[in-house]
Amino acid sequence: MRKSFFALNLDRQRSISYILVVSASLSLASCSTVLNNLPGVYSIDVQQGNIVDQAMIDQLRPSMNKRQVLYIMGSPMLVNFFHQKRWDYLYTERSGDEAKEQKRISLFFNNDQLAAVQGDLKPSAVPVIKTSNETTVDVPKRDLEKTMWEKITGLFGYDGIDSPAKTNPADAAVSTDKLPF
Repeated sequence: MRKSFFALNLDRQRSISYILVVSASLSLASCSTVLNNLPGVYSIDVQQGNIVDQAMIDQLRPSMNKRQVLYIMGSPMLVNFFHQKRWDYLYTERSGDEAKEQKRISLFFNNDQLAAVQGDLKPSAVPVIKTSNETTVDVPKRDLEKTMWEKITGLFGYDGIDSPAKTNPADAAVSTDKLPF
């Protein structure tokens, strides 16, 4: 039995469409691999979670309360509802073409006091005192004898006090008559 011209043409169109779909999917799948390995292509740095470094861990000491730990480490990423005495800090960093770096720190509390530290970073045995980068500035005392309005009007030559020549003599007489002394 011989197929008609339209049936042959339909089979050919189907086979061409299958080939196009397969080649398109393969090319799209390989795009990410090709683009990641091209020289000169910029990849952004991605940081996720709480930034945790060794300097922060070195400041932790046993029997610190939760507020002190919160000041040093920041808010924990995970606080388990069923284990309120455990705080988890997760930090993931991917720099450009490098492999992903992940750090995990778990802090355990007993009676709201730091009891143990577990994870990728360990505190040092020697106490570390963090030096402050803050500076103190001595501010001179403000001159509060004049208000801001008096200072502004003083720039234009108006001091807010009428001179005796401009006052009405009748007003001056009335005002002195009412004085009790």
